[in-house]
Amino acid sequence: MNKQVLLGVCGSIAAYKAADIARGLMREGLNVRVVMTTHAMQMIAPATFAALTGNPVLIDAFDEPVAGQIAHIQWAQEADLILIAPATAHTLAKLAHGLADDMLTTLALATTAPLYIAPAMNPAMWSHPATQHNVQILTERGAQFIPPAFGIMACGDEGWGKLAEVEAIVQHVAGAVLCPKDLQEVRVLITAGPTYEPIDPVRFVGNRSSGKMGYAIAQAARERGAEVTLISGPVSLPAPAGVEVIFTQTADQMLTAVQSHFEACDVFVAAAAVADYKPAQPLSSKRKRDSKLWALEMVPNPDIVATVAAHKGNRYIVGFAAETDKVVENALHKLKKKGLDLIAANDVSAPGRGFEVDTNQLTLFFANGIARELPLMSKRETAHALWDAILEGRHAK
Repeated sequence: MNKQVLLGVCGSIAAYKAADIARGLMREGLNVRVVMTTHAMQMIAPATFAALTGNPVLIDAFDEPVAGQIAHIQWAQEADLILIAPATAHTLAKLAHGLADDMLTTLALATTAPLYIAPAMNPAMWSHPATQHNVQILTERGAQFIPPAFGIMACGDEGWGKLAEVEAIVQHVAGAVLCPKDLQEVRVLITAGPTYEPIDPVRFVGNRSSGKMGYAIAQAARERGAEVTLISGPVSLPAPAGVEVIFTQTADQMLTAVQSHFEACDVFVAAAAVADYKPAQPLSSKRKRDSKLWALEMVPNPDIVATVAAHKGNRYIVGFAAETDKVVENALHKLKKKGLDLIAANDVSAPGRGFEVDTNQLTLFFANGIARELPLMSKRETAHALWDAILEGRHAK
C-alpha cells in the first residue's frame, strides 16, 4: 500500500503552489489527500486537488466522503505524515493552542503522524513575537518546520515569509516518509559551510563553499531518524527541518562548538570547508585604500577534524577532501594522517562538483583500504549514498 500524505492547504496567496506540491509528492509514489481551510478556497478551488490526486477533498469538520466512516479519525489514523503548506499565521496559532474548529485542525489534533509545516505569510507576520512563540511551541511538541524563504511578497514587502521552494518541500516530506529509519538513536554531529577569518572589521579570508553538501548530509541524517546537530559557517541556506543548527564564523569558533558537542555524538561528519589559514594580526579598524603594497601575514588555522579525531573513542569520523589535483593521493594522506574512518574526496575543479552547485561526485575511501566511487548526482542523493556507506563502515568496524 502506498504511503499516505495528508496535505493541508491554508488561505495564503501561495496556496496555488500546493497543487505543485501535491503533484511532486505523487511523483515520489505517495498517495496524497488534501484538506483545505475555508479561506484556502478563496485562493484555489477544491476541484483542482480532487482532479490532481484522485481523492475527495475535505473542508468542513463534518465532511464525510465515505458512509460509515468518521473522516477526521479515519484520515488521521491512515496518514503517514501531515504536511501543511502553505501554513498561515492563524493556523499556526490554532495548532499551537490545540484548537479544532475546522477539518484541518481537527485532523492535526487527532493524528499521531509526524507534522511538517511550511509557513507562508507577510514578513511582519512571520517575525511577530506571537507567531514565533507559536512556532517554538509547535517545535517543542515535535513539529518539523520547513522555514520560509527570503523574497518579495505579493504585497510588495521584502523579507522572510515566502513559501519554501516546492521541490525543497517535496524532498523534505518524501525523505521523511520513504527513507529507512536506520539512524534512529544515533547522535550525529556535522560541520558545513565556509569559515570567514577577519582581516579587519569589513574584510575577511574565506572560500567558495555554499554549505549545500553539509546541509544535505544533515537533512538526510534527520530523515533517517538521527538526532542531528549541525555546526554551520556563514551560509545563505534555510535550516534543515528538525536539525539543531549552531552558527559560527571563524575556524576557532567552529572548533569550540565541535568540541562542546563531540563527546555526545556517535558519528562526526566534517563537511565544512574550514579555511586553512587566517590573518596573523586582524586589524581593529578598516584599513584605508592607498598605493602601498599590503602584505598579509597568515598563520595556520586549527585542524578541527584531526583535533577531535585524536580522542575519537568509539565514534565514527568522516572527513572531506576537496581537491584540485592529486585527488586520490591527497585524500589517502588525509585519511591516514588524521585518523579518520572514512574520507569523501572530490575534484572541485570538475564541472558539476564541489562548491556552489547542486550536484556532486564523491569517491569514498575507507580506513580498511576499500574505495567506492559514487556517480554524479544531486547533493541530496549523494548525502544518502554517503550515509549508506557510513552505516556499512560502522557495522564492519
